[in-house]
Amino acid sequence: MYVVGITACPTGIAHTYMAQESLEKELEKRGWEYKIETQGSIGIENQLDQDEVDRADMIILCVSIQIEEQERFDGKKVFYGDVDECISFPNRVVDKALDFYNMK
Repeated sequence: MYVVGITACPTGIAHTYMAQESLEKELEKRGWEYKIETQGSIGIENQLDQDEVDRADMIILCVSIQIEEQERFDGKKVFYGDVDECISFPNRVVDKALDFYNMK
């Protein structure tokens, strides 16, 4: 399973990076390959390119703001998760994404 995602919060400081870390730990625990982009106060980091987006089996966006370069996901099925839930309960977010993609 290859998962790509983005985390972003209004201030772009703590929650963006906490969500990234929690999501990555959960995906790693499941043994999945992943790449998570952050859109924080210093801009886009670990940027997803179009090939990675196109290759993804699952796209998870844990964002509470409008993200930059949204057009990369045009025509794709995208699961939107809550940033706070991603921090505290990343397993729930991933399980919900599995349900959304009918992969459970």
